[in-house]
This record gives sequence, structure tokens and C-alpha cells, in this order.
Amino acid sequence: MSVEIIGMIGAEKGTSSKNQVSVIGSGVSGDHIIEFAKAHENSGFDKVLVGYRSSAADGFIVAMHAAAHTKKLGFLIAHRPGFVSPTLLARKAATFDQLTEGRIALHIISGGSEVEQQKDGDFLTKEDRYRRSGEFMHIVKRIWSEDSPFDFSGEFYKFNQAFSDVDCYQKPRIPVYFGGSSEIALNIGAKECDVYATFGEPLNDVSKKINDFKRRVRDAGRDVSEVRFSVSTRPIVADTEKEAWERAYDTLDAVQDKNAPFNDRTMSIGSKRLVYFAKQGDIQDERLYMPIAAATGGTGNSTALVGTADQVAESLLNYYKIGGTTILIRGFNPIEDAIYWGKELIPLLREKVKKYHKENVVSAIA
Repeated sequence: MSVEIIGMIGAEKGTSSKNQVSVIGSGVSGDHIIEFAKAHENSGFDKVLVGYRSSAADGFIVAMHAAAHTKKLGFLIAHRPGFVSPTLLARKAATFDQLTEGRIALHIISGGSEVEQQKDGDFLTKEDRYRRSGEFMHIVKRIWSEDSPFDFSGEFYKFNQAFSDVDCYQKPRIPVYFGGSSEIALNIGAKECDVYATFGEPLNDVSKKINDFKRRVRDAGRDVSEVRFSVSTRPIVADTEKEAWERAYDTLDAVQDKNAPFNDRTMSIGSKRLVYFAKQGDIQDERLYMPIAAATGGTGNSTALVGTADQVAESLLNYYKIGGTTILIRGFNPIEDAIYWGKELIPLLREKVKKYHKENVVSAIA
């Protein structure tokens, strides 16, 4: 299986985009969206994540604008259930899929922050939100797959004769990504998602998580081959290893200056895991740099792989070997890093994956 490489774009650069954990931005710049997307396409990314925040620009519109100015780049659009009917969302996504000839995937996020959710009027508990996400994923997949109208009555959604005249361009349908580290998130993801996403934790722990998720997939009555795995991390790459580590330390200083102390009582399970691993040591697996995750309270994708392009590509290959066939990477200097990675990091990673498969075939024949 080839490796899928995903980046991330935002709608506005702003005045403080450097050395920030988030790249979503607080405004909208059409020119910036185009520049950001083209940087990723030209560097060989397969897709880019378009994030979601309750006060940020609409991800579907941002992605559609970027798609109109690119040719091959795919868009992994983050969506929070609860504010748009799943029947409507399914038609929106299928329309995007047709107009771009298959350049969309959905990343369903349940929302880890009550403050964020309540800004849009959602007052459900976290467990309720995860159950709603499961129902939401089930419905959109049925809308994309059913040949005739159907009724549905669940805990959160009810409708009669739901149907979409718009089919997906991709076959059998648009892929659905999902993440979450709590028990309920893992069980719902195992039942419904096509790609399970996890943060760049130490290799041994990612391997355990993937194997545990596969067990849950089997328990849900699904074939393990139906599910892929995504690993997210933040490479800090330079021409020399010394230079890369200097950048890592500078990034940590900048992040510490910009982030207030965090409240661990409001953290998600995934964030708590990152902070826990950070307490086990600043550097793990030779070049997995943890202090940035600790400084931000495990906010989002905040562990960093530090080194030369060849060294970081080798570390990413190690995630691939344990099942992380999708690699989501984004930089602390987002556009500059995406361009820089296209010169060596991405080609090296793809070449290492090909070599790994070739060696496995030769070994199997022998």
C-alpha cells in the first residue's frame, strides 16, 4: 500500500502564524488560500486538512476555493456534527466530490471543548457528542450508498424517505476519517470510520493503539482491512541535524511565550496522553520531540520529529511499518515548511516506502 501524505491549510496567514500550533487563522484571504494550497500541491501532498473552529471560516467554502485553483490536491474537510443535518451534509459533500472529480474526504470531529461547542449552541455532553458522531457517520454513509429512499429514527436524528440524487464520484463513496482516544470514541470509530486518526505518540504506544483499534473493529463485526490508520506529527527539518534541533528549541521558546498555562481538567484524553508521554522524556524514539506538546497542553498535533529530511523520513517510515499508512504533517512555519518538504522529505518518504515493500516481496519469495 502506498503512503498517503496529508498537510493542512488555513484561510488567513495573519500576523502571528509563525511558530503557532494552529494554522486555521482568524480571517479570510483568498490569495493566501490559493498560495497555501498550491504550495502543498507542488510539493507532492495527496491531501490537505481544512480545520474547524467555531469562529473560523467555513471549511467547505475554503476547500472549494482552493480546489478551483489546484488540479490534483485532495481536501480532508473537518466537520462537527450537530449543526448541519447529515442528509444535507451528505449532499454537500457528494456535490463537492462530483465537481472536483473525487478530491474530498471528511474528517468527523466530535468537539473536545465545551466552550467551542457552546459558541455554536451545542450543549451536549462529550459522550453524547461521540454517540451523535457515530449516528451521523452511519447516516451519511447510507445516504451515499442507498439506491432508494429510506426512513431513519435514532437517538439524535429522525427523518422519512431520505435520499440523495447526487452520487459520490469516488467509489464506493467518500472516505470518512475519525479520531478520539476515549473508550466511547474508540468503539464508535471502530464501528463507523474508514480511517482512524491518532497523534504522533511514541512508536510502541501507537502500535498498541492500532492493534487495540483493530480488535475493536473485529468486535464490531467488520473486516480489519476496511480500516486504515493516520498518524499526525509536526516535522522540524533542516539541512543538518544540528540546525534542525536549534529550530526545535527556538520553536519551543516561541510557543511557550504565546501559550498560557493549561487546565488539565478540561483536556481531552488525546491531549492528556501527549502530556503524559512528554513527562516520560523530552526526546523519544531518537527524534520525537515532546516539550512542545507539554507546553501547549497537548493541543492538537503538537509532537515534533526533528532532524534532516532523511532522518525524519526514516522516522515517518517507522510509523508506516506499524500500520500508519496515512501521514499527516504540518509545519510551524506552514507554507515555508510545506515547500521545503517537497524538495526532499516527501520524495524520500515515498521512496523509502517503495523500497520497504520491494524488500518485503523479495523476502517473501525467498
